[in-house]
Amino acid sequence: MGPMSVRTESSAAHRAGFACFVGRPNAGKSTLTNALVGTKVAITSNRPQTTRHTVRGIVHRPEAQLVLVDTPGLHKPRTLLGERLNDVVRTTWSEVDVIGFCLPADQKIGPGDRYIAGELADIKKTPKVAIVTKTDLVDSKALAAQLIAIDQLGKELGIEWAEIIPVSAVGDTQVALLADLLVPMLPESPPLYPEGDLTDEPEQVMVGELIREAALEGVRDELPHSIAVVVEEMLPREDRPADKPLLDIHANVYIERPSQKGIIIGPKGKRLKEVGTKSRKHIEALLGTPVFLDLHVKVAKDWQRDPKQLRKLGF
Repeated sequence: MGPMSVRTESSAAHRAGFACFVGRPNAGKSTLTNALVGTKVAITSNRPQTTRHTVRGIVHRPEAQLVLVDTPGLHKPRTLLGERLNDVVRTTWSEVDVIGFCLPADQKIGPGDRYIAGELADIKKTPKVAIVTKTDLVDSKALAAQLIAIDQLGKELGIEWAEIIPVSAVGDTQVALLADLLVPMLPESPPLYPEGDLTDEPEQVMVGELIREAALEGVRDELPHSIAVVVEEMLPREDRPADKPLLDIHANVYIERPSQKGIIIGPKGKRLKEVGTKSRKHIEALLGTPVFLDLHVKVAKDWQRDPKQLRKLGF
């Protein structure tokens, strides 16, 4: 046999796989997802627990494809919904290729972070990267202290951080570097999704999230979680010229108790109208087409505690 042929390919093998970001509410997970993907995918909200569904953003690179799976927040469960969400989270963690634990640079490590870190310590096989977010809000001294604290946290709980990396999604600092660090942790694999895909989430669910976010705006204190939105149908309006399409969207906003109906609808239906106008703008931006939005408020008694309702509402 002659000398062994050496493969001289310019590129290493293509990698593809799944990553998820975890962290307490407002740790900057959705903002980071959006910065990596480069388009608004996950629903960013200034209040916890709005991302209930697995919204995935996909980072396409010539040599790799990173699929971001967005798990709901992990928290001490108070309801059946809370427990079910926590199970979903743990399952997701054990199935992804790498977990990014987000800790904001401007807040000391607290009990919420410790709780999540403790859960992460139980998941042995998956590599874990500690990501310090919102670094634009602190000076270098505070950042150094936070990096040391995270290193300590790992030692205390027996977590071996694969990397500890500071990023600022807002200033776009180190975001590409984060992707560079995550890619080698993915298995060798052809791309899992076609090039054009940025999210794997059915549009209906994303539309529902946009409506839910608009519905929560301004009434969060009165109805923090008792709103679920189900998009019943999305149909192109018939008899429209090709250059002037219109999409009819029929959606139900579910609340838990009749007394909450007035809060959502508002005096003379004013609030519901605002919710419609606001979410319609976002939906049109997302889908790139004019939309007619038909919203109805319905009562689904105690849906957070009822397994049958939970299934119907998509949890």
